[in-house]
Amino acid sequence: MGSERVIVADGVIFDMDGTLVDSTALVEKVWAAFAERHDIDLAELIAYAHGRRADDTLEYFLGAGARAEVGAADLAEARAAVQAHEIGVEGAVLEIPGAAAFVAAFDPADVALVTSAPLELARLRMREAGIPLPEVTITAEDVSAGKPDPEGYRAAARRLGHDPARVVIFEDADAGLQAARASGAQVVVVGTHDGPATENLPRIPDYRTTTVTRIPAGPYRIELPTP
Repeated sequence: MGSERVIVADGVIFDMDGTLVDSTALVEKVWAAFAERHDIDLAELIAYAHGRRADDTLEYFLGAGARAEVGAADLAEARAAVQAHEIGVEGAVLEIPGAAAFVAAFDPADVALVTSAPLELARLRMREAGIPLPEVTITAEDVSAGKPDPEGYRAAARRLGHDPARVVIFEDADAGLQAARASGAQVVVVGTHDGPATENLPRIPDYRTTTVTRIPAGPYRIELPTP
């Protein structure tokens, strides 16, 4: 273990899948079934879908311009099937190590969640992982444009009452990292994803060695381990 990198922030915003909860097995199972039904390359589908709203992924692969033979009714049926499958499969979600304790180290009034999942699914996954759903939660239904658009993160910072520049966002996926950076917030990568969106950003494997202290009458001091 080397030195520590310190971030000072008034509030914290988390993505959900891959950032607070490990739903990889479930997500891949759901999209594998979809890919098989529609003869879509699974690797390409997973790469695009990670961090995005399911509706945006369905539109990309089945919507106008993607497949001429797929109509609005087919798209609606596919959307319903994916959502039912996601919500119907339980017991496949785990906490990212240390996430619950890390979230609990902040005043709940300074914590937000911004997820590409719908609210019902967010409630289910957070409950399975043992992490309380923050009062400020922005889900797929709450935004007109999903990640990589920064709308959700900007809305969360606004609802927390903090300047985005004084907020730190924890993210794991390319689309989410693009959104986080565009929001003007400080950004930390969780996990192993690498790419242009991660350039020059601090990174943690999980939360077990990341610590939080409150500066008296002031902001939070977040210490991130560095290799």
